[in-house]
Amino acid sequence: MCLGIPGKVISTHREHDVLMGKVDFGGVIKQVCLAHVPDVKPGQFVIVHVGFALNAIDEAEAKVVFDFLEQMDQLDELRVPSP
Repeated sequence: MCLGIPGKVISTHREHDVLMGKVDFGGVIKQVCLAHVPDVKPGQFVIVHVGFALNAIDEAEAKVVFDFLEQMDQLDELRVPSP
């Protein structure tokens, strides 16, 4: 199944003329391409699929989606492996 995971944009920067950012997925921070959401600002939420933010969403919608994915046990890729 292909999932879009909600995350909070922590910061943005340009890398080789591409808008990139650090996105927080419930405590796990990942680098994400923000080229498809060029107007997004730190503090906003985005839906991310395979490293690309596809669209911006509000915080309430992000919480609903994240809670649903957590209940469905579909957040494995965000878990940090145990040493």
